[in-house]
Amino acid sequence: MTAPSPAAAAVPALAARAASVGASPVREILALTARPEVISFAGGLPAPELFDGEGMAAAFRAVMEEQARTALQYSTTEGSPALRAATAARLAQRGLTTGTDDLLITTGSQQGLTLLAAALLEPGDVVLVEDPCYLAALQVFGFAGARIVAVPCDEDGPDPVAFDELVARERPKLFYCVPTFQNPTGRTMSAERRRAIADVAVRRGLWLVEDDPYGELRYEGAHVPWISSFEDAADRTVLLGSYSKIMAPGLRIGWLRAPRALLRACVIAKQASDLHTATVNQLAAARYLADRDLDAHVAKVRTAYGERRDAMLAALPEALPDGSTWNRPEGGMFLWARLPEGSDATALLSMVIEHDVAYVPGAPFFAGAPDPAALRLCFVTSAPDEIREGLTRLGRALRG
Repeated sequence: MTAPSPAAAAVPALAARAASVGASPVREILALTARPEVISFAGGLPAPELFDGEGMAAAFRAVMEEQARTALQYSTTEGSPALRAATAARLAQRGLTTGTDDLLITTGSQQGLTLLAAALLEPGDVVLVEDPCYLAALQVFGFAGARIVAVPCDEDGPDPVAFDELVARERPKLFYCVPTFQNPTGRTMSAERRRAIADVAVRRGLWLVEDDPYGELRYEGAHVPWISSFEDAADRTVLLGSYSKIMAPGLRIGWLRAPRALLRACVIAKQASDLHTATVNQLAAARYLADRDLDAHVAKVRTAYGERRDAMLAALPEALPDGSTWNRPEGGMFLWARLPEGSDATALLSMVIEHDVAYVPGAPFFAGAPDPAALRLCFVTSAPDEIREGLTRLGRALRG
C-alpha cells in the first residue's frame, strides 16, 4: 500500500512588481472591441490598407532568394549594419548627424525603453514623466521599481519652472517624454520648452529620454528640432525611434540612439533579453529602404491621415456634449478631448461600447492625479466616412 503524499507546499509568490503593475487598459479595451461592427478609436493602430504590402513582400523575397543563410541565422546584438547605416542616413537627412555605431536596433521602440530601464534604473530611483504620459512607459518604469513623478504640462509641454523645481527636489535619474505629437495628447512640445528642458538637464544632471515614433507624420506646421540636436546636452540625451508607424508595425523594428557608454549597456541588456532582433525582419527592412522610396510612401500616408484628422475635427462638435473641449494636433495619430466638468469617461465607456463605438479613457495615462473627464481618440485607423459614422454613434451614446 502506497503511503499518502505529504501536503504540497505553496509555490512562491510572484514578484511584487508583477502584482503592482497593471495590464494595459488599451489592450483590454481592444479585446472588448474586437467585434467587426465596432468602430474603434481606442487603439493606436496604423491603417493596414496603407501598408506597402507589395513592396514589403518584394523585400522579403529578395532577402530569401539572395541571402537566406544569413537571414535565417543568428545575428549580432547591435543589429544589421545595413539597417543601422540606412537609419543613420535617414536621421542625418532630417538634421541629426548620426553614425552607424550610434544606433542599436531594437524589437520595437518599446524594447528600447525596457533596455534603458535595465541599464539606468535601480529600484527606488525617480523617473519624471509628462502628465499625462505614454501608458506603456509607465508600465516599463513600474516594472523597473522606479518611483514615477508627474511633471505638470500645458499645451506647449512641461512647465519649465515646475520641471526645474521637481528635478531639484526629487533628484530623478531620467526624464521621459514624447515631444512631438505625444501619445496620448497629440500635443507638440514647443522649441522653447525643449531648450528649457535641456538646460535643466545640463545644469542639474539627469538623462533625457526622447521618444519619437510619430515625428514623420506631420500634417501642418513646421518641424521642431529634436532635444537630441542640442550639442550641450548630447552626453545625456537618448533618442528612440521606430519603423512601426511609417513602414509596418508587425516587423517590430525600432532603434535607440545614445552616447556610447549607455548604448553599450543597452546592448548587454538586450543580449540578456532576446539576443537580437529578428534577422530576417531587419534584412527585409534594410532591403526595402534600399529598393523603395520610403519618403514617398510616408507622404502618401501623411495625406490620408491628415484627411482623417480633419474628418474627426469636423465631426466632433456634433458628437461631444456642450462644454467639451479638444485639441488640434499638427500630426501623429491621436486627439485629446475632455468631456464637461463632472463627467467620467471610464464609467461612460461601457455604455458607449453598446453603441458599437469605442475610445480610451484618459485617466490611466496620468502618473499624477487623473482627469476623469479626459479621453483619447485615434483618428488614423478608420477612413473618413467611418470616422463620421463612429462619431455619430458616440454622440448618440453620450446623449443617452
